[in-house]
Amino acid sequence: FLTTCAAAGHTKCIFINLQEAAMTFAYLVMGPFDSRTDRAAIHDGMIQVIGVADVQDAIAVAKELQEQGISCIELCGAFGPENAKKIIDATGNTIPIGFATHLPEQEALYQATFSA
Repeated sequence: FLTTCAAAGHTKCIFINLQEAAMTFAYLVMGPFDSRTDRAAIHDGMIQVIGVADVQDAIAVAKELQEQGISCIELCGAFGPENAKKIIDATGNTIPIGFATHLPEQEALYQATFSA
């Protein structure tokens, strides 16, 4: 399995065997979602995808996941570094939290796709 973490413009890929590591991951995507119902899980809940409405909702979900013992949280690129930091701070910097990003040469493509 693959997870990508980005910080300071660097992308790091990590391959892990979830069954052996007993790790759990969540990916939070921000948009017109209701985090109470917009959820999906695979591999017996080891990987979760949760839609959140905004940063405050993401903080609440991250704290919930933290209480459940989540191993790592990844954020969609819409969060950016400032909001990722808010979630890191809200969880006491006790779990890895990364955010997805893209390469600069695709900026125009991303702007066109997400502003449509």
